[in-house]
Amino acid sequence: MEIQNFGQLIIFGTFIGLFGWTITNQFGLTQLKLKTREDWLLDGTGLTIQGILIPLLQATLVYSLYQHILPVQQGSLKLLLIPTFIINFVVVDYLYYWNHRLLHTKLLWNVHQVHHTVTQMDVLGTSRNTLWTSLLIVYLWIHTLFLYLLTDPTGYLLGVSLTSALDLWRHSRLIIPESSWLYQFLSSWLILPQDHAWHHCCEIHNYNYGANLKIWDKLHGTYYESKKVPSIIGIPSSLNLFQKLLFPF
Repeated sequence: MEIQNFGQLIIFGTFIGLFGWTITNQFGLTQLKLKTREDWLLDGTGLTIQGILIPLLQATLVYSLYQHILPVQQGSLKLLLIPTFIINFVVVDYLYYWNHRLLHTKLLWNVHQVHHTVTQMDVLGTSRNTLWTSLLIVYLWIHTLFLYLLTDPTGYLLGVSLTSALDLWRHSRLIIPESSWLYQFLSSWLILPQDHAWHHCCEIHNYNYGANLKIWDKLHGTYYESKKVPSIIGIPSSLNLFQKLLFPF
């Protein structure tokens, strides 16, 4: 419970820090003022679902499902902290890469397209989605499974928290200067905000699907590299608010 609370503190602290940076930054504040009421509703609803309802669903219904189908496996997986962290930060990251690519196929694009209607990179738009899209994302099912199986999930939870914090950051405009040592250290292997911004660009398609690591995009030929941020973000949509929230078809 303590490590779970610590993880939630990391995520919440990251969100507050990035939102605080946004409203104290002149460009960020101007962009927030340009948001429509519909944008605020979509973003607020998405953050509520991702931050409250999904964890609640994991702790109740999904956890109970695994108790039902794997009754004797609970807590049976004994691994040390570092291996469990690697499972989350690397192995699950690879699963998410393919999950994300699947969401961009003709079969599932409709239920993912709302996420790409964000027209500016800011932390509030991180979880914009149709209300039930999270049911199709691997995190809901795989995180709960490992938390159910692991004897000590500390390392795994740290990975979950770090991935969530990085997700908030890569949807923001807090860009690391190219000339900094931090950029030199991170840019070769970690998905940065400018990388993910190109994923949301309307001019460049089918690139930069990764969450944490660039290796998957580089390995499968879906990496697009640019040290700049695209000038135009988001796709046009003719969906009304009801369709965006519940029936994006």
